[in-house]
Amino acid sequence: MSQGPPAGSVLQRSVAAPGNQPQSPEDDDRKVRRREKNRVAAQRSRKKQTQKADKLHEEYECLEQENTVLRREISKLKEELRHLSEALKEHEKMCPLLCPMNFVQVRPDPVTSCLPR
Repeated sequence: MSQGPPAGSVLQRSVAAPGNQPQSPEDDDRKVRRREKNRVAAQRSRKKQTQKADKLHEEYECLEQENTVLRREISKLKEELRHLSEALKEHEKMCPLLCPMNFVQVRPDPVTSCLPR
């Protein structure tokens, strides 16, 4: 005496569900078309994600290169600033008119007096 699946079980619901009637070939064709359409859409979506990731990676690489170039430029500018500051200190030793410690100006226009004639 074999009984069917227990009442309320998943198997009983799937067997007894009204949607599980035998399908016509048209229903099968619709399912196949829908699955194919879904598969193509999924492929398109994955391809789009891959392209987006590739584009972001390229942008990242470009920004890294630009960052490297800018860091080098910063280093060069810092070195130039150091060099010019040293040159200014040396000039201040020789030129009493522009010395920041000496607030008394000897001539009315100290900048033009320091320039070569």
